[in-house]
Amino acid sequence: MTIQHLKSGKPEAERAEDDAKVRGIVEATLSDIEKRGDAAVRELSAKFDNYAPQSFRLSSSEIEAAIQKVSARDMEDIRFAQTQIRTFAEAQRASMTDIEVETLPGVILGHRNVPVQSVGCYVPGGKFPMVASAHMSVLTAAVAGVSRIVASAPPVQGAPHPAIVAAMHMGGAHEIYVLGGMQAVGAMALGTETIEPVHMLVGPGNAFVAEAKRQLFGRVGIDLFAGPTETMLIADDTVDAELCATDLLGQAEHGYNSPACLITNSRKLAEATLAEIDRLLQILPTRETASASWRDYGDVYLCDTYDEMLALANDLAYEHVQVMTDRDEWFLDHMQSYGALFLGPRTNVANGDKVIGTNHTLPTKRAGRYTGGLWVGKFLKTHSYQKILTDEAAALVGAYGSRLCLLEGFVGHAEQCNIRVRRYGGINVPYGGAAPYREAAE
Repeated sequence: MTIQHLKSGKPEAERAEDDAKVRGIVEATLSDIEKRGDAAVRELSAKFDNYAPQSFRLSSSEIEAAIQKVSARDMEDIRFAQTQIRTFAEAQRASMTDIEVETLPGVILGHRNVPVQSVGCYVPGGKFPMVASAHMSVLTAAVAGVSRIVASAPPVQGAPHPAIVAAMHMGGAHEIYVLGGMQAVGAMALGTETIEPVHMLVGPGNAFVAEAKRQLFGRVGIDLFAGPTETMLIADDTVDAELCATDLLGQAEHGYNSPACLITNSRKLAEATLAEIDRLLQILPTRETASASWRDYGDVYLCDTYDEMLALANDLAYEHVQVMTDRDEWFLDHMQSYGALFLGPRTNVANGDKVIGTNHTLPTKRAGRYTGGLWVGKFLKTHSYQKILTDEAAALVGAYGSRLCLLEGFVGHAEQCNIRVRRYGGINVPYGGAAPYREAAE
């Protein structure tokens, strides 16, 4: 039996057309920011957010004033979430060790994990104020040891969002800006008269933010391509339609272009889930967004076997993959391309989004085929080093290096090795010639 596509969204050609429009807008916007700096950023903020303060950067007193507006209960919840995220990030950091090894007598090789010097953390806040994104980026960068952490989020109703500011500050941000969208990402990466550019950009965002990061990659580092959220359910008849429909719509409400799909081997579950989605869309307060997303970007696949389900899931490589089957551990052992796995009906994507401790900035648009999500290791660069402690080792390695350089035609390279063979090995190698084999030298 072939895989049946019971419900499909927009054709790929239409999605590609949407992406092309976004690319053009972002390219023009970044060019404008690069040319006109603060003036361009101010115009964009006024246009999109109706917000143009004297300074986009919050002062210490403004940060404290915003924090004072957060209720004690909300502050307690933020602290709890940050404790979970910090605990996991610290465990991840501890798994990354510096090494030093003597590969030959007198030859020392090693590497050190060095934090990025500066990072710009974007926290979305347009349709929904994404408080949790501050934990995921700012706090994780702080655990990694980044020395300059810049955080930016758009205004909400014309002002800094108090809970976002609190989460940024508690997470360890050194600079906090009230600036949204591609103008925030562009300003942090390119720099302006008042914003020093960063070395790396991280954080999720809408299609425009994701495209801006893509276009800026190379000038700065990025965590990954984290565009509109994606959710996949791999389910069999061990779960019911209400659970599946709730989990699909829970992520579809993010935006009008948030893909959500169900992969199942149960026709009964597939059809019941489609009906349950129709029912829930009548009562879900965010149904305007969720229904558009499900209509245009929702898919339901009916497979015959678990192997087919696995192969399809790996091929689609979705951001969030929730597995609710009679063999969840089997999927854990065999899944290869995804952002994060959520195993069993007791957990869900919202736990990962907000509180459980794993990072919610994850690869989208099939980027899970070649990268994982944001984690403490993304803020660390692994740099190698070498040293030679003895004359004997210098002559030995230099002789091999001399001959291998000349094998490729690099005479200048060879002379770097030869001069050391002469000085430390006492062997008179002709200029531009190959160092002799040890037997010939002896």
